[in-house]
Amino acid sequence: MLNLAILHEAIAAAIPERECIVFRDRRLTWSQVTDRTRRLADVLRRHGLGCRCERSDPAGSGLENWESGQDHVALYLYNGNEYLEGMLGAFKARTVPFNVNYRYVAEELVYLLDNADARAVIYHACFAPALARIRSQLPAIEVWLQVADESEEPLLPGAVDYESALADAAPVVPSDDLSPDDLYMLYTGGTTGMPKGVLWRQEDIFRAALSAGVKPVLAEVVTRARKGGPRTIPAPPFMHGAAHWAAFNMWHLGGTVIVPSRVRKLDPHDLWSTVARERAEIVLIVGDAFGRPLVDQLRKGDYDVSSLRMITSGGAILTAALKREFLELLPGIRILDSLGSSESGAQASQFSTAGGRTTTGDFKLSADNWVLKEDLSGTVEPGSGEQGWLARCGNVPLGYYRDPEKTAKTFPVVGGTRYAVPGDRAEVGADGTLRLLGRDSATINTGGEKVFAEEVEHALKHHSAVYDAVVVGTPSERWGQQVTAVVRLRDGVQISEEELRDAAREHIAAYKLPKAFVFVDEITRSPSGKADYRWARATALAELERPRS
Repeated sequence: MLNLAILHEAIAAAIPERECIVFRDRRLTWSQVTDRTRRLADVLRRHGLGCRCERSDPAGSGLENWESGQDHVALYLYNGNEYLEGMLGAFKARTVPFNVNYRYVAEELVYLLDNADARAVIYHACFAPALARIRSQLPAIEVWLQVADESEEPLLPGAVDYESALADAAPVVPSDDLSPDDLYMLYTGGTTGMPKGVLWRQEDIFRAALSAGVKPVLAEVVTRARKGGPRTIPAPPFMHGAAHWAAFNMWHLGGTVIVPSRVRKLDPHDLWSTVARERAEIVLIVGDAFGRPLVDQLRKGDYDVSSLRMITSGGAILTAALKREFLELLPGIRILDSLGSSESGAQASQFSTAGGRTTTGDFKLSADNWVLKEDLSGTVEPGSGEQGWLARCGNVPLGYYRDPEKTAKTFPVVGGTRYAVPGDRAEVGADGTLRLLGRDSATINTGGEKVFAEEVEHALKHHSAVYDAVVVGTPSERWGQQVTAVVRLRDGVQISEEELRDAAREHIAAYKLPKAFVFVDEITRSPSGKADYRWARATALAELERPRS
């Protein structure tokens, strides 16, 4: 039975006293996490949340069934034990937890929570003021669980304190109707301006991204977990798939998830101090955006990181040069670069070690992963030099929540087989090595965050001084890519970059704001009015690389 709640319960029964989550002064054993997540499930069920599926086979019952059978629970949280408890507790109640980007402004929050049909939200107290401003626009949300934090914000009217709710609930053993068909949902931006909820069967997401290489059989997972797993620090926010995927993978090995004390942004000193204090063996980072400050801090600090044996990177590019710096400082470790997406799970990987070859974009394909021809007529022949689409078959998502049109586009049927095709361009060498070429879209990946050009363009155009704007990604040593806006102002108007950022900040989260502006007299568009992103990027690069006098 490959249901995520059942897997965790079974492992907990085998290793009840081993540490499961460590966060600040909280050292929660597997038994304690089991008790707390059972209580959270009881809280949700007492409020009438759960599963009303007439039949438990969403993979074969059509969109109308698997989009409406289980209630949805929003996780509007920073990292901490409550985030992972929220996922497990929701699963045990047969509800569907989903991630909320805590950087969103009101406009974005309303869209997400409404689009997801949220009926409950678990949130840190510091987000209470933001929720108070939009509650009237979210009548479907009935359950408000507020997690106390340093902000000491009072409870919202009608909200319940998270710890009090758990204390008043009962640790009821999950019902025996938990199913491999119960849903897992991860919101992602994809290639358009608004986030989309990727829906997976739990068995499929386990096989595609959470199995940690263990044979996908419950008894085998438990047997492996008894041997003991690594102590792991996921550094990115759990609201991103890479971070909570890392947590569940380590749990499925019987490991311990360690959460750094500083949760609002990466604190390199805190992370390395946590490695030393907790004797962590694995650290997950997001490409160069995390790697660069961590390397810099390691060079100037004095940390006992002798326990560390692996650094894993996912969600953004970790360049070969930075890998070499890590291996120079930590010659005994391995670096695992993992490639995948919300729509496909884990697809390819590469290992780097001291004295070995380090690359940026060459990977070994995992099982069921292929490169499809550009016209989707079949697979690319290895060594042909032909570029195509990185794709996965087999265990793939059901689709996007409430969006059959985008589902059909991203999950096409090719030669009778259904694939996930998230939009990465790639080619395959004669030896089967995958060469990743990048996203064939206007998506900008900045520090592991997906930013969508059209969304930023629209935000900039709210200012009356902007006549037109096209947004592209340009290289950044710190972030991999930075958001760069090519802007045409109205004739005779002058405005500062900061004024434009302030105007856009009212509509999009801060991480989406342009870090650079290029002002032009005319913007090139196609006859149909579509933006010419190749022209825009070339124009931006030429201007940004031009020597300054």
